[in-house]
Amino acid sequence: MNAEAVRDRASSLPREPGVYQFQADGTTLYVGKAVDLRDRVRSYADPRSARIRRMVDRADEIEIAVTDTETQALLLEANLIKRHQPRYNVRLKDDKSYPMVQLTAHEAPRIEITRDPDGEAQSASSGPTVFGPFTNKGQVEVVVKALRETYGVRGCSDHKYENRDRPCLDYEMGLCTAPCTREIDLESYAEDVTAVERFFEGETGVLADPLRREMEAAAQERNFERAANLRDRLETVEAFHGEGGEAVQSVGDERAVDVLGVAIEGADATVARLRAENGKLVDRDRHTLEAPGAKSADAPRNDGDGGGGVPAVLAAFIVQYYAERELPDALLLPERHGDDEVTAWLEAEGVSVRVPGAGREAKLVDLALKNARRNVGGRDECGMVADALEIESARRIEGFDVSHAQGKSAVGSNVTFVDGNAETAHYRRKKLTDQNDDYDNMRALLEWRASRAVEGRDDRPDPDLLLIDGGEGQLEAARDALEAVGWDVPAVALAKAEERVVTPHREFSWPDDAPHLHLLQRVRDEAHRFAVQYHQTVRDEVKTVLDDVPGVGPETRKRLLGRFGSVENVREASLEDLESVPGVGEKTAETIKSRL
Repeated sequence: MNAEAVRDRASSLPREPGVYQFQADGTTLYVGKAVDLRDRVRSYADPRSARIRRMVDRADEIEIAVTDTETQALLLEANLIKRHQPRYNVRLKDDKSYPMVQLTAHEAPRIEITRDPDGEAQSASSGPTVFGPFTNKGQVEVVVKALRETYGVRGCSDHKYENRDRPCLDYEMGLCTAPCTREIDLESYAEDVTAVERFFEGETGVLADPLRREMEAAAQERNFERAANLRDRLETVEAFHGEGGEAVQSVGDERAVDVLGVAIEGADATVARLRAENGKLVDRDRHTLEAPGAKSADAPRNDGDGGGGVPAVLAAFIVQYYAERELPDALLLPERHGDDEVTAWLEAEGVSVRVPGAGREAKLVDLALKNARRNVGGRDECGMVADALEIESARRIEGFDVSHAQGKSAVGSNVTFVDGNAETAHYRRKKLTDQNDDYDNMRALLEWRASRAVEGRDDRPDPDLLLIDGGEGQLEAARDALEAVGWDVPAVALAKAEERVVTPHREFSWPDDAPHLHLLQRVRDEAHRFAVQYHQTVRDEVKTVLDDVPGVGPETRKRLLGRFGSVENVREASLEDLESVPGVGEKTAETIKSRL
């Protein structure tokens, strides 16, 4: 369809909420929602991206469905995307392939790893207990074996369990306490099963403590091979529930909180979801989405093109995942999803949506981001970057970006990745002079970083590579700063529009599925996220409701926002957390709580 055909079709559409489908020969290419169908469809006469322009050119028909409310349009869009799997939409793939751990409902429950638990039984009070899904099957297997060796929970089939007159080989190997022949009474066996359940509910010590005692005993007996084996198993067990376990307690009075992290690699995206219930981390899973155009993270939102990077992936995931599931009490996100219709839906459902800037909730978001990035595998991305750019090493990469609102509240971010993983302890951020000039802002940011390095005022090692979020102009500004200060570190830029890697001498257009491109994209996207987050904090500092709280002056306000990231997070903080901020006593904390 050409622009004129799109305008003609749009002119006949109603000004009501609904869903539209671009089709070609009866095949759905793209599904979108709209508050005003006429205005939204008309916007496709002048697409804002090459990808959507190709889609419109291919389409020969636009079908619509009018709905009564915007929320109905939102959910209908999700259902149509799942049904038709349109090529140009962000699409949530099936997540049933992840392994789960199931304790059956027998009088002597069996533990097993399964990818297809009994759904009907799960919903029944007498059904099995299921944990997961988990993302690392090998890790799950190690943990289940360790649990069986420690607590003797059976793993045999019903056929092998029934009508036995003597224990099987598992009993001789120490993997089972043989409830089948009552070598252990059922009451004691049930206690062991309860211990296994406690481990999967987050109580790592149930398994880690016995393993540690056994490892120490083996070492004292000079059985070093077994001690080493137990040490490796203990490391797996302790890592099973992830890092930042103390951060689980950050969910306050809310019963169920979901934490989302997003990683984008080419046309694919991974969303990691952590679930905390009653202050305990009880579930974690990862979901893969086909996200064509997701790399265009700077595309305007709500323009009907389905782009928008991490925000677009978040919006698509939230609708498609929770359309068929119970919503949590709160969602913690790495950044705002930016979709007004999704916001209205979540508000109507009473879901609190937060983007934590600091504190324990921020640790949970960091953990979700780490989980999302674990699909890289064993590829040497750093070595591939170094080879492609012909530099000595790319093990340590620092990313830079700037953020402002038409020159106001200008800030810069400096993130660090080591061996392909974010090193959050080495993140830095900088307030910049307010000016509506990305090049000068980038020049000032790099001059600040380089000066600190040359003068020995930065306690971090020098990086192997600097990655600038932007194109040729931003890279030239950054190199001007490096040359002026005299800091000799290779620098390249990654332009969002076409994901081109810009160097001082040439440009690279690496394939979308290139692992070394994915690494640079992760660094660039994290620098962007960190800059936007800090910009929002600085913007909030300009004038907040904290200014009207007795006992809270400019310095205390700055400490509160620096500690919690936003006024909303200050509002959610407990009295104890507020009193942990320098300058906030018991009386001031109570005043803050009552005023906010």
